[in-house]
Amino acid sequence: MPRYELYMVLKAMQRPETAAVLRRTVETLFERGAVVRSLENLGERKLPYKISKHDSRQSHGGYFSIDFHASPNIVSGLLNHLERDVDVLRPTVVKKDTELPKGQCCGVAREEKAKMAS
Repeated sequence: MPRYELYMVLKAMQRPETAAVLRRTVETLFERGAVVRSLENLGERKLPYKISKHDSRQSHGGYFSIDFHASPNIVSGLLNHLERDVDVLRPTVVKKDTELPKGQCCGVAREEKAKMAS
């Protein structure tokens, strides 16, 4: 299963409401067969611009990151589900590379050039 990272901006809420949204999201991932590796709170900040969603206008939000493994089939359904959640302002899923591409590291290229110059 590929590794993904879900970045979410939630409405500014009290701690119990925020915990409920995160619990709902993680349970949704579990129901769809995902394996959650970590959940990280990235803090609450002022949004770069006001976001209007579900008949409310938000200027502050909580940023969260969830690292998980899942089948590629569930990603679009997960995003649709999160778009309908009234407490989630912006969901974004990013696929993470588990390995670095070989031969593209600038440090290795420099070492090879140094050996050739000697």
